[in-house]
Amino acid sequence: MGSFFNILQTAHRNAQKSILKRKYTEPVLYHGGPTFNLKARWYLYYKYEHPTLKDKHGNPLMVRQPNITMSINRYYKTKAERLQQFGVVKEVLSEMLKEGCSPYQERLNLGSKSMEYTSEAALDYAYSLKVAGLSETSIPDYRSRLNRFKKYLGTKNLLKKSILGISKQTVNEYLNEIAKASSARNRNNTRIVLSSLFGELEHNEIIPKNFVEDIKVSDTNSIRYQTYPLEVLEGLFEYMKENDPLLLLFIKFVSYNFLRPIEVCRLKVKDVSLTHKQIYFKAKNKLLKTKIIPDIVIKEIKHLDFSIQNNFLFTPNGVGPWDTKETYRRGYFTDRFKKLKEKYNKHLVEKGETLQLGGEYTIYSFRHTFITLLFRKFRKEYAYTETCDRLMLITGHSTLDALKSYLKDIDAELPEDYSGLLTLDI
Repeated sequence: MGSFFNILQTAHRNAQKSILKRKYTEPVLYHGGPTFNLKARWYLYYKYEHPTLKDKHGNPLMVRQPNITMSINRYYKTKAERLQQFGVVKEVLSEMLKEGCSPYQERLNLGSKSMEYTSEAALDYAYSLKVAGLSETSIPDYRSRLNRFKKYLGTKNLLKKSILGISKQTVNEYLNEIAKASSARNRNNTRIVLSSLFGELEHNEIIPKNFVEDIKVSDTNSIRYQTYPLEVLEGLFEYMKENDPLLLLFIKFVSYNFLRPIEVCRLKVKDVSLTHKQIYFKAKNKLLKTKIIPDIVIKEIKHLDFSIQNNFLFTPNGVGPWDTKETYRRGYFTDRFKKLKEKYNKHLVEKGETLQLGGEYTIYSFRHTFITLLFRKFRKEYAYTETCDRLMLITGHSTLDALKSYLKDIDAELPEDYSGLLTLDI
């Protein structure tokens, strides 16, 4: 009996030593939680000792490996089937790991195609995938926010370590620092960029889940662009007609075609068809959209030089070439209007008027103003739903819900005088 237990103790000690030397953790099955949720994505996960990365103590870093699904979720729809299939895969994987198979053996021979990424390499890879679908205005914003995040990771000693070392808490703490240093809006915009990048990493199975999308959006004080009173609008248009007719034409594209300023800046001669009275432009959420050009605008542009197709419709001097980024083109006209507004305010003072146009009155405000004007004229003749249907064709909103939300934000519809309802019958 003593000999038997001596052998057992020796075997136990050897087994413990083997566990201590083990370069991996036993595979674990995630099965959708306590309820075995079949709508969730089931997978096997485990960690393996990285051949080069070290922790802060200099020990080999245990890195979580890509989730293993083997398409089982797609083909097996019951709890029993999935448990059986994942059980088989788990058993085979455990045996392979015991026999010394390493998930890095193949990867180390792949060089630049390695599936294991440091935080820096993974984020740069995600950006390289994302940048192809970004607009010219979004690329600098993404690059800037990514670089600042990478700098932050560097201060936390996470940049050169596995991307799996970045947690939801890491990103949350970074976003909170942004909110404290600047604003909730800046924090939310950074969250959007990081969520987009981590989404690419999840899609390419570099990380198991894009946890950034689960981080709450902070409440912000929305920027409110004030609509122009009609009596102010008439005087302002007259002032621009005398002092800056080119800027007035730019604003008429915003006002009468309901374009955003950046969309007007993108317009080239080839995007305008006087024959069909149409313009073709890149919008906010679509590659290309078409709108009619109302006669009120046709009369303003039919005398322009349309001979060179690649000329921009708006430059500092009118139709012509302009070799600069669209964000700078938009910024130019924004600044040009700001300067004109300052002169107009002085003009109002000289006339003895007290009204002053502050920062809430922008070029974008003209779009709000004329959509409101059009909505209220339609409402005199049509029901709310029909009004929205007709207006949607003109404004270019992609969905009816988007238009209704927009109309609510700009207070397009106001109630009639309700004084009669407030009288007290005493």
